[in-house]
Order: sequence, then structure tokens, then C-alpha cells
Amino acid sequence: MKRPSIVCIVFLIVISITTVSSSPDHGEVEDETEFSYEKGGEKGPEKWGTLKPEWKMCGNGTMQSPIDLTDKRVFIDHNLGPLRSHYLPSNATIKNRGHDIMLEFEGGNAGIGITINGTVYQLQQLHWHSPSEHTINGKRFVLEEHMVHQSKDGRFAVVAFLYSLGRPDSFLISLERQLKRITDAHESEDFVSLIDPRAVNFKTRFYYRYLGSLTTPPCSENVTWSISREMRTVTLEQLNLLRVSVHDQSNTNARPLQRQNGRPVKFYLPAWHI
Repeated sequence: MKRPSIVCIVFLIVISITTVSSSPDHGEVEDETEFSYEKGGEKGPEKWGTLKPEWKMCGNGTMQSPIDLTDKRVFIDHNLGPLRSHYLPSNATIKNRGHDIMLEFEGGNAGIGITINGTVYQLQQLHWHSPSEHTINGKRFVLEEHMVHQSKDGRFAVVAFLYSLGRPDSFLISLERQLKRITDAHESEDFVSLIDPRAVNFKTRFYYRYLGSLTTPPCSENVTWSISREMRTVTLEQLNLLRVSVHDQSNTNARPLQRQNGRPVKFYLPAWHI
């Protein structure tokens, strides 16, 4: 049998690298060196749309996120119905992506997930931004948690929760040991074993709903957002564990507010609450 030539070997390596780098990863870019949150920086939010052709939506999209959720401009909609989830325990890996901490569920298999307008979205991962990306009536909060779901046809639905400083968050307590292992460690990860997404305490009675985008490159649009109006709490120690993942000089991983551009923002208020 002939040995493979050097040219063939190099060709196979290049193909392998291309395949890995182009594979879908829940829509978000994981390599922290590709962009930053540094205001005015060469790779900062203002420049995201120019860094790569496939990221142009970050600069010229008309349905970008996050936005300010102003109560005076929302439409109360009793027909949205309460947010309901159907999660199952799943193996997960916690990752320090350099620009945030992410908890990724194995194979995106954490149960049915959520159903919106008849479409089923499975939970893929959750991550945190500090300070919050969305604001309510102009007010920014210390932390925002994103639960990223994806349908079989590739559409995204993100459920977000906002936090103020106060009592410890029980879900973060359960992850404290793993968080300390990957804290301030470049591109590190740790297997968490079985995680029950129901421990996030998904229930919320009031929430905002609008169509937006992913808040990191490639800033893909037509993402269905549901942002809880009920505030949660986190301690300063827990907040710091999540914040040290940001490796640039911005000390934040929150994208600046984007223009609403006339998009309707709905607010679910149960009929019984009138």
C-alpha cells in the first residue's frame, strides 16, 4: 500500500479545520478573539458589522437586540398566554467562552423546551450578561440570563431574566464549584453532569415579547424574545464569578441598546390581573 503524500495529508487537515470552524454552534460565535465589548475598540460593538461579511446584520439590521422596554410603548396582550416549559434533566458542560459563561446542554436535549405560536423550541444553552442588555424604562440591571432555544427549522427563541443585587440565586449556588474551576481561565470548560433546567425557576407571570436578534455576532434576526418582568436577585460574589469571564478592557459583556425601529413590543398581563 502506498503511503499518502504530504500534499494529501495537508489537504485533509485543511478540510477538517474548515469543517469544524464552519459547523453551527447555536448561532453564536464562541471565539472571544473575534470580537469584543470595548467601546470604540477595533473589534467593539460599533464595528461588529464590518469585521466579517457574515456579520453585516450587526451593522445594518433593522430588528436588532437588545432594546429598551418602555412601558408607555407596549401593547398589553392577554392572548399571549403564560410561558410554559417542559424540560428534562440533561448532561451539560459549563464553558468560559471569554466573553461570557455558558451552560451547554448535551445535544440540545433538555426535553421539549417551550412552545410559541405552535412552534416547539428546544433548550440549547443558557448564558449570562452583566450588566443587563435589555433595560426597562431606561433602567439597566446588574445581570441578565438568556435561555437560548432553537426549533428544528433553525429559528431561535430566547427567554431572559433580569437580576438585581440581593439574596443568592439558588441555581448559581448549584454551579458554584464548576464556576470557580473555569473562572478567569481562557477557553476552559467543565463537565457538570446531570442538570435539571427546571431549577432555573422558569415560571413568570408577566413578560415582554418582541422580535429581535441574537445579541452577539452574527446578530441573526427574527429571534422571538420573551423577557420576564419579575425581578430576580443575585449576590455580589455570584455576580463577580460570572463577570471575570470577560477578558477585554470593557469590564462588561452587554451589547449597547439598539433602535426599536417601530417594532411592536407586547406585554403579557393575565386577564385575571385586570
